Amino acid sequence: MKAVAIRRRAGVDARGWPWPADVHPLLARIYASRGLAPADLARSRLADLAAPDSLGGLPQACAVLADAISRGERICVVGDFDADGATGTAVAVRGLRMLGARNVGYRVPNRAREGYGLSAALVESLVAEDRPDLVLTVDNGIASHAGVATANACGLRVVVTDHHLPGAELPAAEAIVNPNLAGDGFPSKALAGVGVVFYLLLALRGFLRARGAFAAAGTEPDLSSLLDLVALGTVADLVPLDANNRILVAAGLRRIRAGRCCAGVSALFRASGRDPVRAVAADLGYALGPRVNAAGRLEDMSLGIECLLADDAHRADRLAAELSEINAQRQGLQAAMVEQGEAMVVAFLARHRDVDLPYGIVLHEPDWHPGVVGLVASKLKERLHRPVVACAPAEPGATELRASARSISGFHLRDALAEVDARCPGLIVRFGGHAMAAGLTLASANLARFAAEFDAVARQRIDAQALERFAWSDGELAPADFVHEAAHALRYAGPWGQGFAEPMFDNVFSVESWRLVGERHLKLRLRPDGGAEAIDAILFDALECTPPPSRVRALFQLDLNEWNGRESLQLLVKQIEAA
Repeated sequence: MKAVAIRRRAGVDARGWPWPADVHPLLARIYASRGLAPADLARSRLADLAAPDSLGGLPQACAVLADAISRGERICVVGDFDADGATGTAVAVRGLRMLGARNVGYRVPNRAREGYGLSAALVESLVAEDRPDLVLTVDNGIASHAGVATANACGLRVVVTDHHLPGAELPAAEAIVNPNLAGDGFPSKALAGVGVVFYLLLALRGFLRARGAFAAAGTEPDLSSLLDLVALGTVADLVPLDANNRILVAAGLRRIRAGRCCAGVSALFRASGRDPVRAVAADLGYALGPRVNAAGRLEDMSLGIECLLADDAHRADRLAAELSEINAQRQGLQAAMVEQGEAMVVAFLARHRDVDLPYGIVLHEPDWHPGVVGLVASKLKERLHRPVVACAPAEPGATELRASARSISGFHLRDALAEVDARCPGLIVRFGGHAMAAGLTLASANLARFAAEFDAVARQRIDAQALERFAWSDGELAPADFVHEAAHALRYAGPWGQGFAEPMFDNVFSVESWRLVGERHLKLRLRPDGGAEAIDAILFDALECTPPPSRVRALFQLDLNEWNGRESLQLLVKQIEAA
């Protein structure tokens, strides 16, 4: 696939701004281009988080939970089978125990038997097995009308915490905490599921404090000990890192670097070969998050949750090793499925030479795994720069399809699915999600019709120019910026992630040497124009493994490589083309 076009962000001259003395000039330029001013840096402490009392539904939820704790009731946390759901479940279980709950368990639905979230089937299973008094959902529940109704009929009370967009009607739970409810005044609508339940615990601690629950002990639980898990779930769920989420993630990373994270997170760092002392958001997103996610995609998410709940280092290491093995299986399965998906697109273009690729792409293979279709949709969305829906049988031989969708900027997935549903009632069995990611279920007999309707909605909502594949660049680096100090400042700033992109630059270089590493990676020595020394560079998954031109324009990140205890400057190249 050919290199993408490079678009440069609008430059902002921030040299005259009153930046703190420890902010590197290059970093000040990047911050300014992301819309940050010096005053924003001053509001980056935990004390600057949005106040819990601005999140709707918390008073009711706190009252229900406080009564359950005081009565010693059985509380069951119902999570989701992704990293946000797993970390949110671990935060809820750990936090409730810290706040005095004596009987807290958890449950994650079986994808094949019980579907997603708090389903009626899951409630029936809970009643038959250990019958909790109270169900607390994490990262799900806002669309669980049948599940909540079944729980009410069985005498189980339900508190919903979720961050997914609600439908026109809400489930009949005793309390609902969701920053995206209509009219909710919470300023950060981008909280992940783990962030929502963390806010609930903060509010519950204040509620219990007012009741005098901690007076005898003289101290109260330190919920900041949960921030490593909050950071992991927030980054792994790819929610936008707005100011509030950046505070949460930065605080979690500080705990990790200081060696104050839980045993499970430490074990995941060891299993992935990452150094927690040098931890950045990318480690959470690309190394730890996929390992936790793999359990829910291919096996049982309880394995990931148990790793995050483990307090014994040996047990945590064993669980982290199992997660790594499952993740390796997931990587192989994903690669094969992505290859199949790309072959489908190529075959479509070959059959329809005079027909453009659909604006909204829907793909299906009968042997795909439903736990991996989200990753396939994400990969193909990146490569095709179009919204993609990847479908798989709910289970082998099933006539119902489970699908995951991923979108491009400017195309709101959940709204698009709602429009398809309004146009063709009954075509989609159920759906939910966000602007950039969504999930749905439909009958396999309706696949062709759904594909046509989804493409029609995409053509209405997407301008043709928006389908051009491009990458953002923060412009050229000056020769004086290719230094260890600048790379260090960029690495540990941020935290970078969704909606607050890691700095990327494009410069012209002379290629002094190159060699192939593995089958698809290029190791290079690049000398920037005007630079005195060549710099090590690596391009992973090169589009072409032929000798590069003598002069290239490279899109890259300025980074540090650690080897044998020494740090050296390194360019992480995203693409190269002839200068």
